[in-house]
Amino acid sequence: MTNLNSNTFYDEVGGRATFEKLAVEFYKGVATDPVLKPMYPEEDLGPATERLTMFFEQYWGGPSTYSEQRGHPRLRMRHMPFKVNPDARDRWLLHMRAAVATLGLSPLHEATLWDYLERAAQAMVNTFEE
Repeated sequence: MTNLNSNTFYDEVGGRATFEKLAVEFYKGVATDPVLKPMYPEEDLGPATERLTMFFEQYWGGPSTYSEQRGHPRLRMRHMPFKVNPDARDRWLLHMRAAVATLGLSPLHEATLWDYLERAAQAMVNTFEE
């Protein structure tokens, strides 16, 4: 239940359930993507789904479980072992766009979330090699 006195984006959009759905829907796309799926060594994307859920929760004002379990996010460093080129970025955004569409957020919340996701995706690009 949303707390009407809340001022965090996390609470405004429905808390953990929303970010968990975002991660689950996102990884449904990743599971069939020939470029992104090989970046996940685990056959089961469940652990990746949980990590992404915890990251989003923490980023948007929810529990700090991500940092408690994994330390500082250091997103660029964590993604450095992978070839994140513009094609990988665009595929990531494609699957994330489909996942965001399933959330039924208000236009303002969706725009806020999408703005962050686009900036984050661009920041992860670490090569322009094919």
